[in-house]
Amino acid sequence: MWSALLRSDRLVPNVIVFGLQWGDEGKGKIVDRLAERADIVVRYQGGHNAGHTLVVGTETFKLSLLPSGIIRDGTRCVIGNGVVVDPWALQTELRTLRQRGVNITSETLAIADSAALILPLHAELDGLREAAAAGQRIGTTGRGIGPAYEDKVGRRAVRLADLRDSASLDDALRRLLTHHDPLRMGLGASKIDRHQLTEQLETIAPTLLEFAHPTGWIARHWIRPARRALFEGAQGAMLDLDHGTYPFVTSSNTVPSGAGVGSGVDAEAIGFALAVCKAYATRVGSGPFPSELPTGPIHDHLSRMGKEMGTVTGRQRRCGWFDAVAARHACEISGARAIALTKIDVLDGLDTIQICVGYRIDGQTIDYLPTRSREQVQAEPVLETMPGWTTPTAGVRSMSELPSEAAAYIRRIEALLKRPISIISTSPRRDDTIIRNDPFEAA
Repeated sequence: MWSALLRSDRLVPNVIVFGLQWGDEGKGKIVDRLAERADIVVRYQGGHNAGHTLVVGTETFKLSLLPSGIIRDGTRCVIGNGVVVDPWALQTELRTLRQRGVNITSETLAIADSAALILPLHAELDGLREAAAAGQRIGTTGRGIGPAYEDKVGRRAVRLADLRDSASLDDALRRLLTHHDPLRMGLGASKIDRHQLTEQLETIAPTLLEFAHPTGWIARHWIRPARRALFEGAQGAMLDLDHGTYPFVTSSNTVPSGAGVGSGVDAEAIGFALAVCKAYATRVGSGPFPSELPTGPIHDHLSRMGKEMGTVTGRQRRCGWFDAVAARHACEISGARAIALTKIDVLDGLDTIQICVGYRIDGQTIDYLPTRSREQVQAEPVLETMPGWTTPTAGVRSMSELPSEAAAYIRRIEALLKRPISIISTSPRRDDTIIRNDPFEAA
């Protein structure tokens, strides 16, 4: 009897979209495309270090904190408890979108009031640490994401709910600064002016509290009743705190298993895991990148055609061939059911294309991602060469229109990852997409 009741309450199909590489895979467009069929879109981790670019008609939208479904009329959006929220960055993003005609109200956006806040001191600490690290920098975005997560884990974070009354906020700030003031002094910085910070938070509080709800309330009233929920990840699996190229990773779990914890719903509600990856590979900042190309014509082609500049930071991305070893590792630890392949059109015009199918370390060839950072740095790519194509794929919307060489390349990636490619993006535009299998139907 109980099992039957539980099955009747299983509200799927739901889909989670996450990055398979080092972020910047084009998740925003895929989420936006799927949001047409979703009732609700949920961000479950990360902060405003995410950068999701959406091209709708002649307009381009660049989002950081707000879920990519926010520009779809009638789609509800949630910023989950697993996200760290910079109040001032969110205020700017809300104002910018509203000025462009996007309707954002408490009926279309909810924020978990248990979400930890990113304060100015977090970004300052990010910068102080990177400066002190000299030649051993992690390459963070400098936006305070890591320090904010540290405070959350250290049980001293200021959370959105603390802005509801002055007593709670005062207690939270005292606890926080007991840790940060000595730390800042050790790095040569002055103590935080607590009264000034209190005033800043009290001033901006109404902007956030308009959308604030307890996580359980959001799960019960918005996420679980949704006919179709879409969970949106930030960054990529290779930047996952536990499973990525540690220590050159982000400060949260980017893989699908983190979505339940970061949104307040049970694991069963997450549903179908759709991994997004580029038809080549990029990485921004420091860290191992075995398939990275040296500066030259091919690297420049990928960088120029792919417009490989960070949406949030403006930093130039490093470019390389598709790394099937890293992508397969990410598939295995994430439970990816299918792939959304983006930027196939960036490869147009190349005579030959290569895929990294293994690593060579100290003369030994392996087909898995080693755990130690030193080995990841030493890894040399074992490359497989395939013919390129001259017929453009840009704007193609059906498999039959693809050149045979591009179709063969897609099939080879499927074989290497042992996952079907369900969606193919052929330009940044919303409608330039090949849907081979609908993830909501597959769920």
